[in-house]
Amino acid sequence: MGKIKPRYLLLMKKKFYYLLTAIWLVSIQACSAQQSITKFKTLNYLYSISGKKVISGIHNREPNADPGHWTERIKQTTGTYPGLWSGDFLFQKDNIDNRGIMINEAIKRWKQGFLINIMWHACNPANTQPCGWDDGRGVLSNLSDVQWKELVTDGTALNKRWKQMMDEVAAHLQKLEDNGVEVLFRPLHEMNQGKFWWGGRPGAEGTAKLFRITHDYLVKTKGLGNLIWVWDIQDFPTLEDDVKGYNPGDEYWDIAALDVYDRSGFTAEKYLIMQSIPGGKPIAIGECDKLPSAQQLEAQSKYTFFMGWSELVFSNNTTDEIKGLYKAPNVLTLGEMPGWLK
Repeated sequence: MGKIKPRYLLLMKKKFYYLLTAIWLVSIQACSAQQSITKFKTLNYLYSISGKKVISGIHNREPNADPGHWTERIKQTTGTYPGLWSGDFLFQKDNIDNRGIMINEAIKRWKQGFLINIMWHACNPANTQPCGWDDGRGVLSNLSDVQWKELVTDGTALNKRWKQMMDEVAAHLQKLEDNGVEVLFRPLHEMNQGKFWWGGRPGAEGTAKLFRITHDYLVKTKGLGNLIWVWDIQDFPTLEDDVKGYNPGDEYWDIAALDVYDRSGFTAEKYLIMQSIPGGKPIAIGECDKLPSAQQLEAQSKYTFFMGWSELVFSNNTTDEIKGLYKAPNVLTLGEMPGWLK
């Protein structure tokens, strides 16, 4: 065989480089497609708008007897509905008794085209249910280290008690599944918030473990297939460490949400930290009192939805600010949503 001339050698090298580049691009595209094609039409929609648009939303706090109050308040204020409706299983007797009303509201709002988000401010399983908010034995209460170990150890009394409480909400979540409703499910929210009995325990054996237990029980034991899992933390100064210390594992969540209550607001630093979470999954503003501006959402365009907190939206924002945000071209309201029954 004769010697390969330098120009042919260079041509072969170029072709090899282009081939490797093409393979790399195809693999990247395939990975992206895999991320954005799930069994959930709502989650696929969030992937599709990431970097382009953000869905408006508001939470409907108690009473569960009137689970559309704050959604209607937004309509009265802006002339349009938000794109996300949110409810809560809650913890007081009357609200537990009226969980069925809240679930029926979720079904109605789903049929109207809303994105459905449900939270669970749960009672402390070491104490009684129903419970109070800050009576020392309710939502804002503590577990000792010994109690915590018992809670996350399979088969113990506290572990069984937590599963009994999950059985109660699972029946309602099953009704939603029976009606075709996909749920952004956000239990154990603000995992880095130590005021909640479930929060403030970083590391593999901490709050993240209880999240994994909750996920596996509802998905694997109860067989629920309509839950889109939202892993949620609050914007404390320790945020950079918290996104690592409270992450339950990539396979346990679908959306990472940040609750923004610190007076520093929607900073570029918080946004970059949320974007740094591995996996390329959607990120969102899980809760806020002061709403972001349309300009902030334009600059932080990977957020796929924001959810204002009920009455705090109206005490921390002017009417003009709320109206302006809901009319912004990068903010999606109900009339711009695709609908889920098509």
